[in-house]
Amino acid sequence: MKLNIILSGKTELLHPLTCTRKIFGCPVGTSTLGSELGKRLSKALKQKKEGINDARTLSALEDFWPSEELVEEICSAKKDVVVYSGDKKEIVMWLAKSSEIPDDAEWIAADSKSLLVRAPWHLLSINEDIIGSLNKSVVNGEIMDGVTVNGEIIVGKGTVVLPGVYIEGNVVFGEDCKIGPNCYFRGNTLVGNKCHVGQAVEVKNSILMDKVSAGHLSYIGDSIIGSGTNLGAGTITANFRHDGKNHRSMLDGKLVDTGRRKLGVIMGDNVHTGIHTSIYPGRKIWPGMCTKPGDIVIKDLMP
Repeated sequence: MKLNIILSGKTELLHPLTCTRKIFGCPVGTSTLGSELGKRLSKALKQKKEGINDARTLSALEDFWPSEELVEEICSAKKDVVVYSGDKKEIVMWLAKSSEIPDDAEWIAADSKSLLVRAPWHLLSINEDIIGSLNKSVVNGEIMDGVTVNGEIIVGKGTVVLPGVYIEGNVVFGEDCKIGPNCYFRGNTLVGNKCHVGQAVEVKNSILMDKVSAGHLSYIGDSIIGSGTNLGAGTITANFRHDGKNHRSMLDGKLVDTGRRKLGVIMGDNVHTGIHTSIYPGRKIWPGMCTKPGDIVIKDLMP
C-alpha cells in the first residue's frame, strides 16, 4: 500500500499554536503531529494481510488522528473504504486503488478514539494517546540520584534531571534540557528541547514546546506552552471549574464546549508572563504577548 496525506487548510482553527507553524509541525508525543501520524499509518501499512490488495493507496487528512484500531480495520479491508467523522459525515480517510475518493466503497464511521483536529486542545488528547502508550523507558541523558520515576520516561541527549524531581506517569524530555531540582511531573507530558523546568514547578498532562522556561514556583496543568515562552515565578494556570462542568473556549468567534473537564492555557510562541500571573481555565494567549506582575488573565489575549 501507498500513503497519501491530504492538506486540509484549516490551520486557523488551531490558533494561537498555528500562527507560527503548520498543523503538521505542532509537537505531540515524541516528535510532531505529522511525524506521529506518519508512524501510525505506516505501521499498519507494513503489515502484510492475506488476500489484501497491497497496490491500493491509503489517503488521510492531515488533521485527522485515527485510532490504532481504526487503522488496523481499514488496512484489513478487502474492498475500498471511506471513513467519515461526525454527524455531517465529513470524509477524513479512504482506501482505494488511487488517491481519489472512490465512488463505490463501504462507508465506515470513525470510532470514538479517533479525532478530527479542529481545536488546539485536541493536541492534548493526541499527546495523551501517544505518551500514555509508552511501554519502555529510553534514557540518553543523565538522571541524577534522588530522582523518583513511577512510569515510563524518554530522556534526550544532553538533558539532565536533577535531584528531587518526582515523575508520576509517562513523560518525554527532549534534548539539552535542565529539569529540576525539586519539581513534579504527572500525567502524560511532553517537554521539548532546550527547556528549563525548575524549583517547585508542577507540570501536569501538558505540552511544553522547545525553549520553554518555567524556572520557579509555577503550576502548568493540562496546558500547551509555545516555543520560546518564559513563565515568570509564580505563574499559575487554573484548569478546573468550581462546578465541575466542561470548559468552554472561544473558537472561530464562538464560545464552544471543549469536551474537557480539565483544561489550562493555550499559549503561542514567545509569550512572557510577569511574576504571580494567574490564568483562568481555557484561555488562549497569542504569540509575543506579555503580562505584568500580578496580572489575572480572564479572557483570551491577542494583538
